[in-house]
Amino acid sequence: MIRQLEYYRNKIQADGQINPASLLLLAQDDETVFCGCAELRSLLAEVQQQLGCTCLLVGMPLHPYVDLLLAGLPPSAERVVPLDTETRTFLHDIPLVRKQELCLRGAAALAERLRHRKGVIVEGLGLVAAGALTIEQAYVNFCSLLHATTVKVLLDLLVEPLPDPALLAGFEPLWDQLRMPLPLEIAGLTPFDTHSETEVMTALDIAGRRTVELGLVDSFFGNISVAVEDAIYISQTGASLDRLPGSVDLVLNDDSSCAGLSASSELAAHRAIFSATADQTILHGHPCFSVILSLLCEEECKTTDCWKDCARVRLLNGVPVVAGEVGAGGLARSLPGVIGRCRLALVYGHGVFATGTNDFAEPLSAMLHFENWCREHYLQRLNLRIRTRKENYEY
Repeated sequence: MIRQLEYYRNKIQADGQINPASLLLLAQDDETVFCGCAELRSLLAEVQQQLGCTCLLVGMPLHPYVDLLLAGLPPSAERVVPLDTETRTFLHDIPLVRKQELCLRGAAALAERLRHRKGVIVEGLGLVAAGALTIEQAYVNFCSLLHATTVKVLLDLLVEPLPDPALLAGFEPLWDQLRMPLPLEIAGLTPFDTHSETEVMTALDIAGRRTVELGLVDSFFGNISVAVEDAIYISQTGASLDRLPGSVDLVLNDDSSCAGLSASSELAAHRAIFSATADQTILHGHPCFSVILSLLCEEECKTTDCWKDCARVRLLNGVPVVAGEVGAGGLARSLPGVIGRCRLALVYGHGVFATGTNDFAEPLSAMLHFENWCREHYLQRLNLRIRTRKENYEY
């Protein structure tokens, strides 16, 4: 059990988005075992005892997302509802626990929220996620919580009143990071023989791991596939792209096997894209700034549920942005007609789908270039807002 805790702690630390000193993982086996911050052990142990869950994970983001989020909300706010797809389909909403309530009620405040949700944002502590049965569940919930919080806070900086300059200054390390493009290193992603299962599996494994290493997919989300003569090799639902061996299904196009039952929920979208194009590879990730800019729609319309009902196709640096309900066939209708133009498409609040001929170098390279453009464009828009505020203040 302790080795599992150390494995997921190391994964989180390698991602570089959480303050290592704030990180704590707790798991219940024959006894309670801990990995990380000693100061929080008694609190988390009490929360675990009240919940009866297997694992808890807590950590404070390296950048002041929590402080900025809470500063922009009224003291009475009990939850936030980010607009990204992971929140919509997985978290639903994110409860909040203020420092005053934590001091008054302690573990009971956290346990009460976590009985109904997979994670909670806690003032002074950061993000807390629970795994009902496994450590892996807590890790997935924590990563989803981090992704949703990041997307909400950074999107708010473009659409809501800007926070106090002193609070915004805490993000300077992030802005410096964004000024450095993601590396375009895609070595090893060479063309492969789709008639060779060994070559297909190797290509999927290498591409999946590289996608995760580059931060283009969050948690266990995203998917990957290869089209062969009468079937599709596709990652299973819930599969981690950096641990694909044993988590890839071969799904026959005539559905004469049961493999499709465990395949990615986006199997229908992959099939539709392959049918509409001559490509043989698809890579789907959730690059953070691509997701943020997909949500930044400035068109006036009366659509309420933009994420599934919008019929318009916007363009972002020439890349089509479409809507479509995830996992329910919506993307199978909206993606095939647009992705062939540049072999890349962005889904509202959800991420990027990219295609290639018979390798993953093309889709991964396209996704990297687009995310780099989104990072640069985000900074330009934010700097313009900051400069305008300064000029108005001086005036």
